Amino acid sequence: MKIHRILRTALQALQRNPMRAMLTTLGIVIGVGAVIAMMEIGNGSSAAVQKSIASMGANTILVLPGTAASGGVSFGFGTSITLTPQDYEAILRECPAVSSAAPVVRARTQVVYGNHNWVPNTIFGTTPSFLEVRNWTDMADGEFFTERDVLNANKVCVLGQTIVRELFQGESPVGKEIRIKNISFRVVGVLASKGANMMGMDQDDIVLAPWTTIKYRVAGSMLTSTNQSSSSTTSSSDTSTSVNTLNTLYPGQTSLYPAQSTTQAADNPISVRFTYIDQILVNAASSSEIPAAIRQITATLRERHHIRENEDDDFNIRDMTEMTKMLTSTTSLMTNLLLCVALISLLVGGVGIMNIMLVSVTERTREIGLRMAVGARARDILRQFLVESVVLCLVGGGVGILLGHGGSYLVQMFLHWPIQNSPGAIAAAVIVSAGVGIIFGYYPAWRASRLDPIEALRYE
Repeated sequence: MKIHRILRTALQALQRNPMRAMLTTLGIVIGVGAVIAMMEIGNGSSAAVQKSIASMGANTILVLPGTAASGGVSFGFGTSITLTPQDYEAILRECPAVSSAAPVVRARTQVVYGNHNWVPNTIFGTTPSFLEVRNWTDMADGEFFTERDVLNANKVCVLGQTIVRELFQGESPVGKEIRIKNISFRVVGVLASKGANMMGMDQDDIVLAPWTTIKYRVAGSMLTSTNQSSSSTTSSSDTSTSVNTLNTLYPGQTSLYPAQSTTQAADNPISVRFTYIDQILVNAASSSEIPAAIRQITATLRERHHIRENEDDDFNIRDMTEMTKMLTSTTSLMTNLLLCVALISLLVGGVGIMNIMLVSVTERTREIGLRMAVGARARDILRQFLVESVVLCLVGGGVGILLGHGGSYLVQMFLHWPIQNSPGAIAAAVIVSAGVGIIFGYYPAWRASRLDPIEALRYE
């Protein structure tokens, strides 16, 4: 018999008992529907967990300056001056595994607004890409500063929720001015709340400003005439009380030009010739790309810093390996759990298919004997019952896919759980349904094909 005739015969046989066929597929429907629903809910939960952990720095790579040493004493990571803004630009340009990066200049000082003051846990000078690196793109109020603010070293800043609560007492800080180390900064935005990180540190206790502003105006890395004026005043007072000698022809000299005040020096900073930054935050394209990103960053910085092959790096790279391992283990655990549940449910459905097919073979023994008597071969009988089993499983799998997707949608609608469509799970459900039909339908089909025609015709 050709395949289309076998398929037509199998469908006609199934149409004789539609209720039994429907109940037979019920196990497959429930099994496949449960698998699809759990896979979509599980994928949504995994994506939400991954996003949450990524927001705390799972994909973040920290590039620190090297270690300074003096007299055989090492001062630890970050004590050497080796990283520059050009290094940050080179990492973005030459490292394909890096999705974003941001330079960081740290400061630790008091923030004052009116009669309130607070010492933030973190004062960072950075660029607008900092929000992308930290996955912190939401703003509660206002907007983030721009690249033009960074280039012009404008005195603008963005505050975290803790700073707003402690200094402004419920007022909107946007447009107001705060003082950081006696320098006025205009608040242009407020970050969305991020809460504590895995180490318990408050991530909202933060002030962000252009790194050029923090570097040259707040962190003290600038050349001003303040020190010069203080030294000239000291020397003048010393010469007025000392004894004149032949080496001092003009005691008590004064400067031809008045020294700059502190305010004038802050408004007109003179940048140092060699500008360095404290660290570089790098975001890998994904957790799996972290090793490749580290290799590319290492090669780029070694080339830029002219480090020979036999020399140690003058920088240090740290990644969140433990956090990534935790994410991977959590995802694997959820996947394996869903797989076990899927196997159990499909196994139950397959056993139901086999039982009903065995009953069908018993009921149709005379029919099988009659077909064999008129010329049907054993393989034709085998194919017919095997096709019936596969058709039942495929129909049940299709209905189960619709039921599972609808169930996950209802869960999202009423329980507000995150879900994520899984085309791979749908394709796997179709393949598994056909596989269950073949595996559990083969024995009843084989048993039907092995019947003796004479005994089958005599069966009552």
